[in-house]
Amino acid sequence: MHVNQIFTNQRTGNNPHTKASRTDFQRDFDRIIFSSAFRRLQNKTQVFPLPGSVFVHNRLTHSLEVSSVGRSLGSIIGEFIAENYQSDLTEDSKTFYLHNLGNVIAAACLCHDVGNPAFGHSGEDAIASYFEKNENEIKSKFSEKEWADLINFEGNANAIRVLAHKQQGKDDGGSQLTFATLASIAKYPCEAIAKQKGILHRKKFGFFQNEKEVFLEIANATGMISESSDPHIFKRHPFVWLVEAADDICYNIIDMEDAHRLGIVSTADCENLFFELVQSESSDIKRVKDKLSAISNDNERISYLRAKVINALINKALEIYRQNFEKILAGTLDKALLDIYKSENKTLQDIESFSIEKIYNHRAVVEIENAGYNVMYELLDHFIPSILKPGNKIRSYDKMALKLLPKQFVYDNGSDYQKVLGVIDFVSGMTDNFATDLYRKIKGIDIGMTM
Repeated sequence: MHVNQIFTNQRTGNNPHTKASRTDFQRDFDRIIFSSAFRRLQNKTQVFPLPGSVFVHNRLTHSLEVSSVGRSLGSIIGEFIAENYQSDLTEDSKTFYLHNLGNVIAAACLCHDVGNPAFGHSGEDAIASYFEKNENEIKSKFSEKEWADLINFEGNANAIRVLAHKQQGKDDGGSQLTFATLASIAKYPCEAIAKQKGILHRKKFGFFQNEKEVFLEIANATGMISESSDPHIFKRHPFVWLVEAADDICYNIIDMEDAHRLGIVSTADCENLFFELVQSESSDIKRVKDKLSAISNDNERISYLRAKVINALINKALEIYRQNFEKILAGTLDKALLDIYKSENKTLQDIESFSIEKIYNHRAVVEIENAGYNVMYELLDHFIPSILKPGNKIRSYDKMALKLLPKQFVYDNGSDYQKVLGVIDFVSGMTDNFATDLYRKIKGIDIGMTM
């Protein structure tokens, strides 16, 4: 990949460029902020149940913070590329790296979770397992590659669909973002049938069959390296590493702070882990100790250390990215930036192990994951059998079920695969509350008119 060829302001929907006070990449950021898909993240679980008396992070606040970190990473790396590759860069490229790479990474970070369904990863699991459990009844209706999409449902691939797919009655190109921004969220740029554990860029998959042609346009326009054309597999785009690093930095640290505010993690445990990580990277630890000695409020002490930890991890991610930039351009780096650092820093390993034991396996988290799985599974089971029935076998109860599907998600003239994707669009786009309310109504738990 060449630094002059890995970005473009071309958009989905083939819209002509317009002259405005904002750049095309700033417009991406603004479009995401005002989109309904982004707004719905405010009621999608990050880790802990929502809502509560203590305000913890949801998917929206998480995405805003990731975007803030991503902007810093993108701006600094833009300066690095402009300085170290100046003899290779065109004038347009210099302008992009100095003034717009930060906007691209910020926009990509902002929308990196828009494809995630309600209830976090348990929502993803529910969608995938629905098809696995009903394989005998419905697998024959789909091609091998279509079936692979369904049994491996993945929020990253769904994000591309949410952002680029034309829904019924809506405009071409979905959100009509630039290919540069869309390429930056493609952590797993391959078809579902090509996913393979142990290979970073194929750990999951990055696009559904329905969006394959759009993804190929994105890949070609941004210079992504093709590894295979059948099935389609690409090397990661260079900007993906920065989006991933911003996400990894935030969720590793913010989940710990949330757990502390909820009383799941003690002040001593949280403070010690954060302080050890800061100490391992700080050249002025005395200043940190002096600052802590002046703060008596526990939450404020943790907030201060959280900020210092995030700053330390940003600096480390930048250092590793710079060191490996030629490998990143060549598509040969095979380990995430934070994972590279984790392998050499025991404290970050300890934070991860502690989080798994004390946070992600906490009863409140496990309960919401179990409940969420059942809600999402049952919603699919309410709609999919009816949507797949041929016209001569549809009964009145099928018609009643399908009346609950908004028109933009109904593809009457499409294939069975497209019809099912429409249902998945509806269900995966739901907020936690909406999914729970609809589940209670169709199950007869709540009966009566509500708006």
